[in-house]
Amino acid sequence: MKAKLRNTAPAIALAGALLIGGCAGGELSTREKGAGIGALGGAAAGGLVGAAVGHPAAGAAIGGGLGLGAGALVGDQMQGQEYRSDRQDAQIRSNQRELDRQQAEINRMRRERGEY
Repeated sequence: MKAKLRNTAPAIALAGALLIGGCAGGELSTREKGAGIGALGGAAAGGLVGAAVGHPAAGAAIGGGLGLGAGALVGDQMQGQEYRSDRQDAQIRSNQRELDRQQAEINRMRRERGEY
Protein backbone atom coordinates (compact mmCIF):
# COMPACT_ATOMS: atom_id res chain seq x y z
CA MET A 1 0.00 0.00 0.00
CA LYS A 2 2.86 2.37 0.83
CA ALA A 3 4.43 1.81 -2.60
CA LYS A 4 1.18 2.70 -4.36
CA LEU A 5 0.83 5.87 -2.30
CA ARG A 6 4.44 6.80 -3.06
CA ASN A 7 3.80 6.33 -6.80
CA THR A 8 0.60 8.38 -6.87
CA ALA A 9 1.70 11.19 -4.54
CA PRO A 10 3.63 13.13 -7.21
CA ALA A 11 0.70 12.88 -9.62
CA ILE A 12 -1.71 14.15 -6.96
CA ALA A 13 0.68 16.98 -6.04
CA LEU A 14 1.03 17.97 -9.70
CA ALA A 15 -2.73 17.91 -10.23
CA GLY A 16 -3.24 20.07 -7.13
CA ALA A 17 -0.60 22.57 -8.26
CA LEU A 18 -2.17 22.80 -11.71
CA LEU A 19 -5.62 23.27 -10.19
CA ILE A 20 -4.45 26.07 -7.91
CA GLY A 21 -2.34 27.68 -10.64
CA GLY A 22 -5.20 27.52 -13.11
CA CYS A 23 -7.40 29.56 -10.81
CA ALA A 24 -4.84 32.36 -10.47
CA GLY A 25 -5.77 34.64 -13.35
CA GLY A 26 -8.61 35.82 -15.49
CA GLU A 27 -10.13 34.12 -18.49
CA LEU A 28 -8.04 31.43 -20.18
CA SER A 29 -6.57 32.14 -23.58
CA THR A 30 -7.26 29.84 -26.51
CA ARG A 31 -3.71 28.49 -26.17
CA GLU A 32 -4.29 27.67 -22.50
CA LYS A 33 -7.62 26.02 -23.22
CA GLY A 34 -6.00 23.88 -25.94
CA ALA A 35 -3.20 22.90 -23.60
CA GLY A 36 -5.65 21.91 -20.86
CA ILE A 37 -7.84 19.88 -23.17
CA GLY A 38 -4.79 18.21 -24.68
CA ALA A 39 -3.36 17.36 -21.26
CA LEU A 40 -6.63 15.86 -20.04
CA GLY A 41 -7.18 13.90 -23.24
CA GLY A 42 -3.57 12.73 -23.32
CA ALA A 43 -3.68 11.68 -19.67
CA ALA A 44 -6.88 9.72 -20.24
CA ALA A 45 -5.53 7.97 -23.32
CA GLY A 46 -2.15 7.39 -21.66
CA GLY A 47 -3.83 5.98 -18.57
CA LEU A 48 -5.76 3.51 -20.70
CA VAL A 49 -2.66 2.43 -22.59
CA GLY A 50 -0.66 2.30 -19.37
CA ALA A 51 -3.34 0.18 -17.69
CA ALA A 52 -3.09 -2.31 -20.53
CA VAL A 53 0.62 -2.80 -19.82
CA GLY A 54 0.34 -2.58 -16.03
CA HIS A 55 1.52 1.02 -15.46
CA PRO A 56 -1.51 3.35 -15.57
CA ALA A 57 0.12 6.22 -13.64
CA ALA A 58 3.18 6.30 -15.90
CA GLY A 59 0.98 6.08 -18.98
CA ALA A 60 -1.20 8.93 -17.74
CA ALA A 61 1.83 11.08 -16.94
CA ILE A 62 3.45 10.48 -20.33
CA GLY A 63 0.17 10.90 -22.20
CA GLY A 64 -0.65 14.06 -20.25
CA GLY A 65 2.71 15.59 -21.11
CA LEU A 66 2.41 14.75 -24.78
CA GLY A 67 -1.20 15.92 -24.86
CA LEU A 68 -0.22 19.16 -23.15
CA GLY A 69 2.35 19.91 -25.84
CA ALA A 70 0.08 18.98 -28.73
CA GLY A 71 -2.87 20.88 -27.26
CA ALA A 72 -0.74 23.97 -26.70
CA LEU A 73 0.43 23.90 -30.33
CA VAL A 74 -3.11 23.57 -31.65
CA GLY A 75 -4.36 26.24 -29.25
CA ASP A 76 -1.54 28.58 -30.31
CA GLN A 77 -2.52 28.22 -33.96
CA MET A 78 -6.17 28.86 -33.14
CA GLN A 79 -5.25 31.91 -31.05
CA GLY A 80 -3.15 33.28 -33.91
CA GLN A 81 -6.09 32.86 -36.28
CA GLU A 82 -8.37 34.68 -33.82
CA TYR A 83 -5.85 37.52 -33.60
CA ARG A 84 -5.63 37.83 -37.40
CA SER A 85 -9.42 37.76 -37.67
CA ASP A 86 -9.76 40.50 -35.05
CA ARG A 87 -7.23 42.67 -36.90
CA GLN A 88 -9.09 42.16 -40.18
CA ASP A 89 -12.41 43.06 -38.55
CA ALA A 90 -10.88 46.25 -37.14
CA GLN A 91 -9.53 47.16 -40.58
CA ILE A 92 -12.94 46.53 -42.17
CA ARG A 93 -14.62 48.80 -39.60
CA SER A 94 -11.99 51.49 -40.23
CA ASN A 95 -12.50 51.24 -43.99
CA GLN A 96 -16.29 51.48 -43.56
CA ARG A 97 -15.93 54.63 -41.44
CA GLU A 98 -13.76 56.18 -44.15
CA LEU A 99 -16.27 55.24 -46.86
CA ASP A 100 -19.10 56.77 -44.81
CA ARG A 101 -17.04 59.95 -44.32
CA GLN A 102 -16.30 60.19 -48.04
CA GLN A 103 -19.96 59.60 -48.96
CA ALA A 104 -21.01 62.36 -46.58
CA GLU A 105 -18.45 64.67 -48.20
CA ILE A 106 -19.76 63.83 -51.69
CA ASN A 107 -23.33 64.49 -50.56
CA ARG A 108 -22.29 67.84 -49.01
CA MET A 109 -20.57 68.88 -52.24
CA ARG A 110 -23.63 67.93 -54.31
CA ARG A 111 -25.90 70.00 -52.06
CA GLU A 112 -23.58 72.99 -52.41
CA ARG A 113 -23.70 72.67 -56.22
CA GLY A 114 -27.46 72.33 -56.16
CA GLU A 115 -27.52 68.78 -57.53
CA TYR A 116 -29.98 67.60 -54.86
